[in-house]
Amino acid sequence: MIRRDFLKGTVATTVYYLLNNKGWSKNSIQDKTNVVLIMSDEHNPLYSSVYGHPFVQTPNMERMAQDGVVFENAYCPSPLCLPSRSSFMSGLYPHEHQCYSNSTLLLDEFPGYGEMLSKQGVYTTYIGKADVYKNIEEMKFNEVILGWNRKKPGDTFISRKPLCIREESDKREKMWGPIPNAHKEDINVIDTAVNWLKQKGGVLTQPFFLAVNISVPHFPLYAPPALWEIYNGKGDLPRYGKEQPTAHHPYSVDLRRFFQTDLYLTQNIIGLRQGYYACVTFTDQLIGKILDALEETKLKHHTVVIYTSDHGEMLGKFGLWWKCSLLEDASRIPLIVMGPGFEKNRRVYAPVTLLDVQATLFRTFSVERPSYWHGDPLQDIQYQEPNRFIFTEYHGHGIRGSSFMVRKGEWKLIWNSDAPHQLFNLAEDPNELNNLFHQESNAPIIYWELKDYLFSICDPRVETQRAETKISKQLELIKSSYNQNFVKN
Repeated sequence: MIRRDFLKGTVATTVYYLLNNKGWSKNSIQDKTNVVLIMSDEHNPLYSSVYGHPFVQTPNMERMAQDGVVFENAYCPSPLCLPSRSSFMSGLYPHEHQCYSNSTLLLDEFPGYGEMLSKQGVYTTYIGKADVYKNIEEMKFNEVILGWNRKKPGDTFISRKPLCIREESDKREKMWGPIPNAHKEDINVIDTAVNWLKQKGGVLTQPFFLAVNISVPHFPLYAPPALWEIYNGKGDLPRYGKEQPTAHHPYSVDLRRFFQTDLYLTQNIIGLRQGYYACVTFTDQLIGKILDALEETKLKHHTVVIYTSDHGEMLGKFGLWWKCSLLEDASRIPLIVMGPGFEKNRRVYAPVTLLDVQATLFRTFSVERPSYWHGDPLQDIQYQEPNRFIFTEYHGHGIRGSSFMVRKGEWKLIWNSDAPHQLFNLAEDPNELNNLFHQESNAPIIYWELKDYLFSICDPRVETQRAETKISKQLELIKSSYNQNFVKN
């Protein structure tokens, strides 16, 4: 039996048990502790005051930090929207659910955490962006409001061999500046969540889970004029540019070619960065509205509040923009948790991922989670040493092959299928300027420890080929059914 067939059989067996065994009912919930999850899109945590940025203002994130735990080294499962969010929804690694890119073709179906929680007595509500392997309205949450799903075929620029060029990506260069009605959809999501908390959250007799999903600070980097003014004169150039050795790694070169970012003008780079600063502060203001509503409704003291994001943002470092890289700026995410079970004003350096965040939901509600799902509750991790292993991976567009990342303590290995591997000591080299891997014959001992952990999770050579096989099938379907010329050499 191949691994994938075994996984599907495990899924079916575990779901049947959890959803039908009489032991897992509303009566198994010990306390009425609620969870509110706020997930933004494309927030690099290094651009926030709570993570030490010198001028980007995030007072509500600071407010959460004073009342809770800041996880200093949190990562996404994959630095791209659909694969990262699909892992969070399913509890699976990307190579298991096979959502490799933002293509929505030939995706499998898996049970999600909303179904698991609601069947065990938790009232689940989902508001805003979903972007997972199945329409959010079909994921068996008790309520879905303003759900956003990526339509078929999704992204069509997914060819890796040959590497395609994303058409019209150069237009992003000019998507910045002050506009009066910026991000009104996100305002609507937050207002809807606030109204839900005021009208429903306080009267439910069962514990509730509320997912609030906003799009900022994802591009386009427009911002309300008042916030734009705050950062006038603070738009700048990245400290580390295309002159750095990391910028010459084949995957970095691929990404700049794919997005055509080597053509960006200096004035637009400065404008984009100012826009990002303003959008992060706007994100913080939206978080503040949720925190205010929890205090007003007196729900705060028995509600766990989580702020995080689906992936980071390179923001011009090494000439790279957006995500699609396992370098720190694209793969790191903010993670702040406050409420019952979490200490106040604590910082945790153990590395974690969004899969650990998902496990936290089940621990909070004291209900069962499928044993084959990955991740450990943050309630436990907040007391662990920073030498914990974590794993993440990328199989999406913009680079010629797959990549896999393992971190333990200050050490980080990026195993690249079609380019030299990368090994960084993040304590000595937090900006990943010095690759310590040259060849296996003289690699440091830590390299072998990290590699062994990677191979204990999957064989990256096999998973790279499986990804390429599926991508080829998706491309064939795009050509035959959607009549698009998606490859431009």
